[in-house]
Amino acid sequence: MPLPDKHPLAPWLRLTLTPGLGAAAQRQLLAAFGLPEGIYSAGFGPVAAVVGAPLAGKLLDHDATAAVDLALEWQARPGNAILTLGDAAYPASLLEIPDPPVLLYVKGDTALLSRPSIAVVGARSATPQGEANAEAFSTALSAAGLTIVSGLALGIDAAAHRGGLSGSGSTVAVIGTGADRIYPARNAELARRIAESGVIISEFPLGIGPLAHNFPRRNRLIAGLASGVLVVEAAVKSGSLITARLATDCGREVFAIPGSIHSPLARGCHRLIRDGAKLVESAADILEELRLAPPEAAPARDLALFEASGEEARVLDAVGHDPVDVDTLVHRTSLTPEALYAILLALELDGRVSRLPGGRLQRL
Repeated sequence: MPLPDKHPLAPWLRLTLTPGLGAAAQRQLLAAFGLPEGIYSAGFGPVAAVVGAPLAGKLLDHDATAAVDLALEWQARPGNAILTLGDAAYPASLLEIPDPPVLLYVKGDTALLSRPSIAVVGARSATPQGEANAEAFSTALSAAGLTIVSGLALGIDAAAHRGGLSGSGSTVAVIGTGADRIYPARNAELARRIAESGVIISEFPLGIGPLAHNFPRRNRLIAGLASGVLVVEAAVKSGSLITARLATDCGREVFAIPGSIHSPLARGCHRLIRDGAKLVESAADILEELRLAPPEAAPARDLALFEASGEEARVLDAVGHDPVDVDTLVHRTSLTPEALYAILLALELDGRVSRLPGGRLQRL
C-alpha cells in the first residue's frame, strides 16, 4: 500500500479527520485554497485567516496518520471506495444541498449514486401494513428504474430496501455510523445484501458508532440524493418529517400515504398532506408526478385463491381497515370469543390479518 503522504486521498482524509474541524470549516478552506494540498502548503497565517487561529493550529498540528492508514486500508478492499467532492463519481445531487459532505465512504456500486432515485422513509415501529406498503411501493418504483434511498433503520426503511433490491433500480442505504459499522445489528444480513447488489454510504469516519446526533445529519443526505421523498408512516414528531422538510428545502417532491385517523403513525403523513405533500395511493401516482413510465403490470392474481368463507368474510368486514381489539369484534360480529379466535387464527395464518402490539388486529 502506498505511504499515506503519497496517496492522493491522504490530504482529504487528514482534513476531514481533524478533531473539531467541522464540515462547514472544511468547505471554507477548500473554497479558499482549492485542493487539500493547497491548504497544508499555505501555512498557519493564511489558514488562520479563514478558520481562526485555534482551528488552524489543530489542522496543521494534528497527527492523523493512524486514522488515515486505517481508511486507506479499508478503501483498498474490493467493493469499498472513498469519494471526495472533486471526484466525478461524487453524486451531483448532493452538490445541490447547502452542506454536502467533503468525503463519502461507500460500499457497493457507486454508479447507483447518480441514477434517478426516490427516498422511502417512515417509522421504525411500523405496523405490518405500513411495512407491506413500503415494500410494495419500493418494489414497483424500483421496477420502474428508480433507485430506492433509505436509512437502514428497522421498520419502513428495511422494508423499502427489500423492495428496492427486488427491482432493477436497487437501493442506497445512507447510514448514521461509520461505513464499517452496521446499526441496528438486526439488519446485518440486509446490509450485506445491499453492499452486494446496491450501495451503502456514510459521511462519518470509520469506527463511529450509532451516536444519536448523527442520524438527523444523515437525513439531509437521504433527502438530497433523491428526486422526491415518500413518507409511508410517521408520528407527528419523527425523523421522517425532518427528512421531508429537508427535501422541501432542497426543492424535492414530497409524497405521503394517508392512513387511519385513529392511528398515531398516520398523523405525520396527514400533517405533511395538509402542508402540501402529495397524497398517493399507488406507485403510479408517484411515477406520474415524476413523469416516469410505470413498469409493466404483473399478472393478475387468482382472487379465487384468496376468497374468504362466509364467516371469515363477515369477520374481515367487522375488522374493517382500522386497528381493532377482540372485544370490539365480539360486539360487532355477535360471535363467541372462542369462535372468533378460531376464525382470526385462520385469517392470520392466511395472511389476511395481523396482530399489533396491545392485542389489536389489523386487516392486510
